[in-house]
Amino acid sequence: MSPQIPLVTFRLTGQGRGVAQIVREDGSAHVIQTDAHPAFGGGDTAPSPLAYALAALTSCTQVTSQIVARDHGLKLGAFTVSVDAKLDPTVLATGAEGVSNFTQLTLVASIETDAAPAQFAHFGAEVERRCPVTQLFRRSGVAVTTEWRAVALVPVPAAAE
Repeated sequence: MSPQIPLVTFRLTGQGRGVAQIVREDGSAHVIQTDAHPAFGGGDTAPSPLAYALAALTSCTQVTSQIVARDHGLKLGAFTVSVDAKLDPTVLATGAEGVSNFTQLTLVASIETDAAPAQFAHFGAEVERRCPVTQLFRRSGVAVTTEWRAVALVPVPAAAE
């Protein structure tokens, strides 16, 4: 049985006018600026909330990969995580009935690793299972396709002493 870990709380507040907003996380100096995609009246002054949602997926995949690699004794190096997503804007833009969501999403993760092929396949499946953002997309009905590419781990030279 896994140890019980306390819940992690996130609190954010957004303020703005029109379709642009500034979001702050309580207890953090970080600021997130958003603007709507130009297709939805935005001025392209900042990433859209939809771009941030997809960026959250790429980043969460990398963070979760580090946690899973640690748990499985794998070494990881450089990452490239890309996402291609399709959004049907009908519900959002016209108010039509239905669900305003991405219809499909493809994530490709290329990761330097020392994992053997079978280990890497299990690793990818475990990252998908444990990544909260992957689960948000999947459980909301998005057809998520993933491709995990293992790249030979490039040794990092030891620092000169």
